[in-house]
Parts: sequence; C-alpha cells; structure tokens
Amino acid sequence: MLRWALIFFIISVVAAFFGFGGIATAAAGVAKMLFYLFLAVAVILLIAGLVAGRGMLR
Repeated sequence: MLRWALIFFIISVVAAFFGFGGIATAAAGVAKMLFYLFLAVAVILLIAGLVAGRGMLR
C-alpha cells in the first residue's frame, strides 16, 4: 500500500512538472489517501500484535 502511495506521488510530481494540474491534484489526493490508510492499518496491526503478544506471555 505504501508502494502505491509512492507511485501516485511520483505521478503527481511528473504531471505537475509537465503542467497537468488536474491530474497532479487527483494523483496527489489518491497518494495522500493511500498513505493515511497505510498508517491506520499499521497502527491497528501494531496494537493487535502487542495485544496478542501479551497473551502469549501468560
């Protein structure tokens, strides 16, 4: 997921460089959404891993 966010960011930068403002804005929006989705999933999995790890120590 982070890879896709990076790909859309690069598309956004290239499109902005060539003057395609609409495409650049859309690609940047998708990249931003994917990055925040990645962060949310990473935090959820981190918490789930910590909770599962505590159960193993008992």
